[in-house]
Amino acid sequence: MKKVINLRLLSYSVIAYMMLAFAWWSVLLFVKNRDAYMAKRDKDRILLVAQGVVTSDAEYFQTEEYKRLTKDYKRQEWMILGESIVFVISLVIGIWLINRGYNKAVNAARQQRNFLLSITHELKSPIASIRLVLETILKRDLTKAQTEKLNISALKELERLNGLVNDLLLSAKLETAYQLHLEPFDLGLLFREIIEKLESKYPKVKFSFFPSEQNIEINGDKSALTSVLINLLENAVKYSDDDPEVDLKLEKGVDKVYFSVYDKGIGISDKEKKVVFNKFYRVGNEDTRKTKGTGLGLYIVNQIVKAHKGTIEVVDNNPKGTVFKIKLPLNPDEELNGLSSKQMTNLTA
Repeated sequence: MKKVINLRLLSYSVIAYMMLAFAWWSVLLFVKNRDAYMAKRDKDRILLVAQGVVTSDAEYFQTEEYKRLTKDYKRQEWMILGESIVFVISLVIGIWLINRGYNKAVNAARQQRNFLLSITHELKSPIASIRLVLETILKRDLTKAQTEKLNISALKELERLNGLVNDLLLSAKLETAYQLHLEPFDLGLLFREIIEKLESKYPKVKFSFFPSEQNIEINGDKSALTSVLINLLENAVKYSDDDPEVDLKLEKGVDKVYFSVYDKGIGISDKEKKVVFNKFYRVGNEDTRKTKGTGLGLYIVNQIVKAHKGTIEVVDNNPKGTVFKIKLPLNPDEELNGLSSKQMTNLTA
């Protein structure tokens, strides 16, 4: 952080020096142009007086030579002013582009650091737990009940590790050649199955599902939309208080389906709402954050929603918490089949 601040101070110092130097050279150029004009005017006046063409300054100021010289001087002044304005605009644009690129590089480096910190912890934690279970089983004489309990714990860690690897693979596919596998299915039924699964996984969380009064059959990628909902619901659980309450609402429109995930957790600031779907981004600071994760969940959600030609929005929940609102077409265009996610993202960006 100190290094970043020093680089910023150095860059601002260089910019300030450039602006001052430019102002000085602009003033100097105006002065030199004026001096050259006055010297040339006095020379012409002396020559014309010596030749007897004019007898006074008033007469000289009426001559064509003086008018032409003054016109050229004014034109040169406007040229200097115009070039100065163009230079200032170019300098400002250049500074803005450099600063934007610098900020992007700093943010990318920070996100990469956050990702490496989080992924290292996320990978080591289940591996260490599974290793401990295996060592315990090998070194101790355990009862059947104790062995079963340890096996269940190891399976949970394996499931967690498998989910992490799947997220990593899916995020890589989304950037290369991921293809939607469209099929018709009942979205409400899928949501009920996911809620039941998460209720057994998080017994302390109160999940509430508000389904649509109509059956909703959507033509979409069932596996991908499963990942979307699980990511959103688990994200709501992670960033909630000690007694989490998560609501899921599903509604059907004329040719669209709408579903929203509500939580009553810590919420997301307006500044972070703009970047929360970026790859590897996580709310807060990696050094102080206590929640688990890699920063891939919401990135995957956003890319899958875009691939379905849908939209996602994050807003505040009243009195506290966050709401993720998703809108999807009931029947995405058939041309989406066979397109890479990057192409589909370009179509919907």
